[in-house]
Parts: sequence; structure tokens; C-alpha cells
Amino acid sequence: MNLKVSPTETVTPERPIVEIASVADLPSRFGHFKVYVFSNNQDDKEHLAMVRGDVAESRDLVTRVHSECLTGDVLGSLRCDCREQLEQSLTMVGGLKRGLVLYMRQEGRGIGLTNKIKAYGLQESGLDTVEANLALGFADDLRQYGIAAAMLEKLGVESIRLLTNNPDKVQKLTAEGIVVSERLPLAIPPNAYNRRYLATKARRSGHLLDIDWAETA
Repeated sequence: MNLKVSPTETVTPERPIVEIASVADLPSRFGHFKVYVFSNNQDDKEHLAMVRGDVAESRDLVTRVHSECLTGDVLGSLRCDCREQLEQSLTMVGGLKRGLVLYMRQEGRGIGLTNKIKAYGLQESGLDTVEANLALGFADDLRQYGIAAAMLEKLGVESIRLLTNNPDKVQKLTAEGIVVSERLPLAIPPNAYNRRYLATKARRSGHLLDIDWAETA
């Protein structure tokens, strides 16, 4: 990757360049959206925006930046809360005049599907989600938000109210120049299979969750 460097500047990666590759109406059980597919010059992946209403020049736009989870979003896995967070976000945004859900192709917190399933196997031997990623040689979370920020800018969004329990996501989007005016929580009750996963999110990754039930996780 080329870097812009001067004697007085910090070396930083170039800003991602995104383009709208295709767009169409998408009626869904969550509401009527317009779906945008974005291409970019960094990761060779197609990222999506589910747009409700006219979001150009919008301020305080209710927005979810959701990372892909094939096992949860598509297959209905009970090991995580991803599908519930996605559906809750789409339901909320679908009921508004204007709103947005970005679907980012960052499977397994950025480690990919194969390594995610390897991490599942390590969790079955007793490791938590953070320990499993570290055992595979990865950081606990490799997700980046530069492309998401560029997508928001391309759509003309000026500031967002972010649907998330993860303060790190707020900080990383803010570092990318996105104005996050408010954090909106996504409360998902635990089930028998994801209690430890959610407790680890809170205790080790700093997610803002009510985990009074975690002592039994």
C-alpha cells in the first residue's frame, strides 16, 4: 500500500476509496430499503448498505455497522448474538423515515470463516473467544472501520447515532472522522449457548452489557 509521507507527517495508510457498484430497491420483512453494493480499493470485498429513506446530508442518523457472521446471520447459530443484533437493527431502521445498516464483510471479527471455525473448536476445549483468537495467532479483534467510514461519507451522512454495545467501534469510527453523536444499545438476552460468549464480550472486550446473569455463565 502506498503511503503519503512528508518530514513532518505521521505515516498513515491512504484513505479507502469506495464506489457504488450497484443499487436497487429491496423490500424485506423488516421494511422497504434501498440496497447499495460498494466496491473499494483495499480488501477486494463487496460491502453493503441497507438505506431507509434519503440519508444525504442527514444528521444523527440511526445507523448500525454490522460485521458479517455467516454462522449466526444465515445459519441461525446460537453461539453468538449476531443474528439477533442484525434483525433488531433492521427492524428499528425499517420503521424509521430515515436510517442505515452497513453490512461489512469482516467475518469472524476479521479473521475469516476458516479461522473462525477453528476458534470454535478451541472454545469447545475450554478457551473463551479472546483466548481462542490469540491461540491462533490473531488479535482478539482485527476489524477495521475505514471502509465503513468512507461508505458513510459517500452516502452523504454527516453524523450518526450508532447502534452498538461496543465502545471500541465508537472510538474507531470517530478516529476515521465519523461524528458519533450518540450510542444506542442493542439488548439481546442470553441463551444457553452464548452466555459465556456474551460475558467474555463484557469482561474482556469492554462491551457495555448488563451481565448480572454472568456469574452462572
